[in-house]
Amino acid sequence: MRRGWGSRWQQTEQPPADDAGAWFAGRLPDEWFTEAPTVTVDREEILVVGTLPPLTGEFADEAERAAAESGRISRFREQTREERIEIARQAEHRYRRKVAWGARLGGTEELFTTLSVPVMTRLRQPERQVLDTLVAAGVARSRSEALAWAVRLVGQHADAWLTELRDAMSRVDDLRAQGPDLA
Repeated sequence: MRRGWGSRWQQTEQPPADDAGAWFAGRLPDEWFTEAPTVTVDREEILVVGTLPPLTGEFADEAERAAAESGRISRFREQTREERIEIARQAEHRYRRKVAWGARLGGTEELFTTLSVPVMTRLRQPERQVLDTLVAAGVARSRSEALAWAVRLVGQHADAWLTELRDAMSRVDDLRAQGPDLA
């Protein structure tokens, strides 16, 4: 988050969210999820996705099972709405980030209340032409949606490399923390 004073810009500090997974695991009702939820944190948002208890009963096919899973997730969303709002309010105060929720059941995962954050980009014409091609082909409705699609595609194909990069960045953060305090 940036705050402006005249022509000067200053980066405001966000509190660390390293303990967000543990905080949510301790704060959420035990009966909501079958295991600790997956908690993903970035600069703007904390995403909490939990696994719901499995369905019982037989289903004629996978389509019927998927419909039942989606229905159960929808029921969870409605039944927990007020409590999720209160927990999110507390977390937003603690971490100064918005909280988004999701649930998974079997092969179905649904996210709700997720944030769509605008991103400034300076793309040259060749990059804009790629986005325009995706729009013209009907893959995306806008350049913004095409850019999101391209980022997801790169993320899927570069997952191992991105994981290694994040681990390396984490090691650098650990080394910085071990260094002398210059304050």
